[in-house]
Amino acid sequence: MATKIKLNVGEIRSVTCLRMGINGEGIATLERQIVFIPGLLVGETAQIEITEVHDNFANAKLVKRDDRSPDRVTPLCPIYSQCGGCQLQHMSYAGQLRYKEEMLRNAFSKSTKLNIEKADIRSTIGTKEWEYRNKSQFAVGKEGNQIVSGLYSANSNRLVAIDDCIVQNKETLRVNNAVTKLLNDYNVPVYNSAKQDGVIRNIVVRTGIKTGEIQVVLVAFKDGFKDLEGLSRDIHNIPGVISVALNINDKLTSRVFGEETEVLRGVEKIEEQMGEFTYQLSPRAFFQLNPEQAERMYEEVVRAAALTGEERVVDAYAGVGSIGLWIAKGAKEVRGMEIIEEAVEDANAHMKQYGFNHAQYVVGKAEAWIPRWVKEGWIPDVFIVDPPRSGCDTQLLNAMISSKAKKIVYVSCNPQSLARDCDHLMKAGYKVSYIQPYDMFPQTAHVEAIVVLEKKKKKKF
Repeated sequence: MATKIKLNVGEIRSVTCLRMGINGEGIATLERQIVFIPGLLVGETAQIEITEVHDNFANAKLVKRDDRSPDRVTPLCPIYSQCGGCQLQHMSYAGQLRYKEEMLRNAFSKSTKLNIEKADIRSTIGTKEWEYRNKSQFAVGKEGNQIVSGLYSANSNRLVAIDDCIVQNKETLRVNNAVTKLLNDYNVPVYNSAKQDGVIRNIVVRTGIKTGEIQVVLVAFKDGFKDLEGLSRDIHNIPGVISVALNINDKLTSRVFGEETEVLRGVEKIEEQMGEFTYQLSPRAFFQLNPEQAERMYEEVVRAAALTGEERVVDAYAGVGSIGLWIAKGAKEVRGMEIIEEAVEDANAHMKQYGFNHAQYVVGKAEAWIPRWVKEGWIPDVFIVDPPRSGCDTQLLNAMISSKAKKIVYVSCNPQSLARDCDHLMKAGYKVSYIQPYDMFPQTAHVEAIVVLEKKKKKKF
């Protein structure tokens, strides 16, 4: 057996990119080891410098490209190479859509026994490439004596100040910049994670794309503002802002929001519209960041569920009942759950607003509620699940299997956890009917997908 030659940090080598990784990086092989190279596209040959060496892989940086992929384009953002928000601005949009379909194919090929060649895996449905995000969630820091807001550079704690971002809605950016200026005017102490001191951590701005209503949430380590009343008044006076809230997050965590939220000025909730529905959004409630593309996804969920009016439907990881509203009219009964209490209140209010008295939402985890309902005799026919990136809890998967639901419509934002969960369900007697990928976040490596799984019918002998 040949001896593996160890790569060395600082070594310059020539490679050809073979495929793309899950974070948008190019992948090559050297001395039988995988090497990840951000910025390199499939088919391109380049000189690279090894920056990190691990047991089974290495990381490298691009030194010089020797050729150019047909999919390579010039990034529009001047700070693209510094900011960690986008990973694919150097790739054509058609290339991005193919890449995202390929990510799903690779994930299912690695984690399941699905016949990829015969499976109904559809082409990625695109959306508008720029200014699609309705919410900015920027960290706050200092540059010299100046307070700035922005995003952390990839794999670092270095904050990149952002006053313009071409994937963000322009109104959201306008308000974020105005709030950042006010933080300077009021000389608000900036949070320091190393010292566990300071006040302001994040600025969160959400814009109702169709309503024009804007919500601002100041996320603070503690309530140490010298003049919170004056600051909140001036933020409320920014044109378009109708809601100003303070959220306290005193934990050493990468999570943005803490548990305690107080509305300082204006209304508690802003409104947004999707399809025929109007949603009430409280400060911490989850809502799709690209509502235009979300509409297309929800339309597909309705088609996939194919409800006849006779089905009991579970809406798991429900948020504010965004999907639930779209399926309620076709269901016999809808029950949903969400761990954030304010979101559950919003979901129930939405159902009441549209007269869906056969739908109810509860606080808690799906894996706790489903067995309880089944034990009480309420047996679901269809599950709609839209979990976080970590995927479904194993207990929930087992609860779905035990309930013998006829159909599961799985909405996912992570191909790896999606494939893992589908493998669990496939081994328990479900088959994948089709997979439809969506590009929810152009210029990034993220891909959303809807997978429809149906209970296999037992063969008759």
